Amino acid sequence: MTDAYQDSPALTDEQRAVVEQPWGARVLVTAGAGAGKTHTLVRRLDALCGHEDPDQALEAAEILVLTFSRAAARELRERISQHGERAHRVRARTFDAWAYEVLRQAHPDGDWGTAGFDERIAAAADAIEKGALEVGDAVPPAHVVIDEVQDLLGGRRELVETLLDRYQDSCGFTVVGDAAQSVYGFQIEDLDERADETGRFFDWLRCSYPDDLVELRLTRNFRATTAEARVALAIGPRLQRLSDPDEAGALYDELRDLLLDPANGMGGLGDEFTLDGLRNLSDSCAVLTRDNQQALVISDLLHAQGIDHRLRRPLEERPVPYWVADLLRRTQATGLTEERFRTLLSEIPLPNELNADALWTVLRRVARGAGRGVLDLDRLRSAVADGRFPDEAADPDTGRLVVSTVHRAKGLEFDRVIVLVPPPLSELRRRYQDELDLPAEARALYVAMTRPRQDLYHMPPPELPHFKRAGNRPNGRRYVGGWRSYDRYGIVAEAGDVCRDDPPGQERDAVATQAHLLGHVRPGQEVLLRRRHDLPMGETESPPYALVHEGKEIGEASRRFREDLFQVQKVHRTWDPWWPDEIHGLRIDTLETVTGSSAAGMNAGLGERGAWIAPRITGIGRFRRAEDHEEQSA
Repeated sequence: MTDAYQDSPALTDEQRAVVEQPWGARVLVTAGAGAGKTHTLVRRLDALCGHEDPDQALEAAEILVLTFSRAAARELRERISQHGERAHRVRARTFDAWAYEVLRQAHPDGDWGTAGFDERIAAAADAIEKGALEVGDAVPPAHVVIDEVQDLLGGRRELVETLLDRYQDSCGFTVVGDAAQSVYGFQIEDLDERADETGRFFDWLRCSYPDDLVELRLTRNFRATTAEARVALAIGPRLQRLSDPDEAGALYDELRDLLLDPANGMGGLGDEFTLDGLRNLSDSCAVLTRDNQQALVISDLLHAQGIDHRLRRPLEERPVPYWVADLLRRTQATGLTEERFRTLLSEIPLPNELNADALWTVLRRVARGAGRGVLDLDRLRSAVADGRFPDEAADPDTGRLVVSTVHRAKGLEFDRVIVLVPPPLSELRRRYQDELDLPAEARALYVAMTRPRQDLYHMPPPELPHFKRAGNRPNGRRYVGGWRSYDRYGIVAEAGDVCRDDPPGQERDAVATQAHLLGHVRPGQEVLLRRRHDLPMGETESPPYALVHEGKEIGEASRRFREDLFQVQKVHRTWDPWWPDEIHGLRIDTLETVTGSSAAGMNAGLGERGAWIAPRITGIGRFRRAEDHEEQSA
């Protein structure tokens, strides 16, 4: 019999202490950066499923594994597949995906696909408190495994506390975290409330289980293989206890000094030596930015130099791969056998080879047909429409060169990491004043500096355009302005900016548009929005805009985009908005499967299922005149 562990590292004594805890134990593991926690969790899950004492062994369905991001869930699933001996059937899910499952069980008639993330999390907590995991086919967990628990804040913290409270007499848990890497406090706007939330889950655990909480540590680093990559590790234990702003400022300065070793400096993205290095990468590399504005500008500069890369999306964005729509359109059958599924999948043009075995297993879980070994295509379409498409079947958001904010890169690792030089402490204090959260700044810099396996570099930050928010609202659409209140030069694209209600190209030839999307449109390619006419679509909307790729229309701006553009251009109550001829500099993020009405699909010649491929865009769009391609502004 093949040893599933033969290609994986042997457990350290610290890791073994975690793995060998009984299933009913309440275990809190503090794991520093690169401490091998995923490896430890895989072995922990194997031990839970395959204990030599049958009374101590759990079924996969009794184990609930929750993670914050699809990337983390995917990595855990892949590690289980490679090295798990008995835990193959254990599923790792994001909080949002699991909350959705709970709500579908508790309220099957609810329209949860349109509910926001926070609403779903809160509703799931309420459903659990009322016994949703104890009715029908639901299985209450016997053991809960959660990674990155230092970032359990607000609604997610309350969800987990509700779950553990409800089953405190029958459920063990293994939760892993590192207070030094707590970087999501910014999601709570009030600084005092944020300070109260930081570390609150750790305190709750210790108060709730004063006598039987087992606290263990993983202290050895397995990620960093060079001295350059290990430069920040010694500061981790000090960050775990950090709360005082003055101490945070000192640690921030210390980390910044370590980062800015002249030997590890790189030129900016105008430096040919730097650009050649990024063009000729032989291993994984990430450019990590302090915020999304820097990430957008870095991505823009890389595109201008023809350097292929991926811009990491927000964790809550979950595009359904485009091949799903093409699969649904290729047959009129209501169900597919595995052989027919494989045949159809092989006919779809794909950028990467897909694991048909894994996809079949995952899709059958959400769309099992009435017959044995059949995939129900109507159920698959419903899973897409309801937001239940499984994360396991989503396209990986990865590439050899990745541009990401530090927050979106947490939990990931790369062979080499380039960190944009952070501002000096004096500039932070001047720029953010009363809004400055110094402990969070220090922890974010630590997270950035502990992502590399081999090389850690620093690069000067790019010059940023003047980003503003429409209506000066915290959640208003970002746009590019100037120092004058009426300056408007561009708008930042978002995920929902392309219409999904109707098929692209329906007014001309939707079938040909789908073929063009499949055959010619790729992530990173440039597109533009072109105004169709001057007449606004509503009192608080702009005129319509067509999305154009290589001279061909491949979509239309959504109503939300038109409303946001109106808010950007409506400088004040008496101001008459003007509308740019074109918005250029936008890029294709990905192609995704979207759903609309069956009638819209049939009228467009795309079949009866109401599913089609649509482009998703990203980037900083700049206003320009159509006739001379010059910048256009007020």
